[in-house]
Amino acid sequence: MPIKRRDVDGIILLDKPLGLSSNQALGRVKYLLAARKGGHTGSLDPLATGLLPLCFGQATKVSGWLLDADKRYSVVARLGVETTTGDLEGEVIQETPVPEFSDADIESACVGLRGEIQQIPPMYSALKHEGQRLYDLARKGIEVERAARTVVIHSLRFERVARNELRLEVRCSKGTYIRTLVQDLGRALGCGATVAMLRRTGHGAFDTADMVGMETLEAAAERTGPQGLEAWLLPPDRALMDRPEVRLDAASSRFLLQGQPVFVPGVRATGPLRLYGASGVFLGIGELLDDGRVAPRRLFLPTVSC
Repeated sequence: MPIKRRDVDGIILLDKPLGLSSNQALGRVKYLLAARKGGHTGSLDPLATGLLPLCFGQATKVSGWLLDADKRYSVVARLGVETTTGDLEGEVIQETPVPEFSDADIESACVGLRGEIQQIPPMYSALKHEGQRLYDLARKGIEVERAARTVVIHSLRFERVARNELRLEVRCSKGTYIRTLVQDLGRALGCGATVAMLRRTGHGAFDTADMVGMETLEAAAERTGPQGLEAWLLPPDRALMDRPEVRLDAASSRFLLQGQPVFVPGVRATGPLRLYGASGVFLGIGELLDDGRVAPRRLFLPTVSC
């Protein structure tokens, strides 16, 4: 019997398991939740685990902001190995003896990878070339020219975990390819490197504290049905907790919900704003205009009085 879909609003912070693509993980949770509408907010490779925000219902309206948010990763880099995919799932194309690096040697290699850098997207990526995914072309043995893109590595720290392995803690902008970062580090060290383990530990305002594993969700659905997963649904505004809050009075709330900009004394912030009605109901995302008014950008349908 087909599952009956329902309207569900909120965000589940999934601890994505190893081996599943982001779309597969979303599909599984969407099925368990019996949600009518859902989406994820930035792909994780099947090899990667960790924080994958899944947005359902009205919470999909914050997906764009989550896609643009900074990410944090913990990654183990295997030195002395280069592969076709930049991780251990790929075919080994070169192995090089690993010299006895000092911490100063490794730090020197990391310095050139911090800040604003240029990255060439890997062939094994979901980017498209003339309508085809790069990874589909790569699997056919076809390599095409890719334009470099600017990304920002806000922080890059390392620790030794073995003679030929480093653990890296990375905070980076959207669009950063961690496999490419590890490959570039290996080249800077002169011995090559590939990803042995990759885990996302932060996404915008979210960290691992509220994550839930797939097995836990499956067990809850088995016990109590789709409603059993609602305990892990976070309100949509949690995705924007690092943005300023603006509280509107009842009259301004009404005008804003009609799509009209409103004057709000004392607002100075730039970028996305979290907008709330007088009673604390989340109304949506706004932006400060040059004339001092707050304009709505994405509105939510309040279920209770503003």
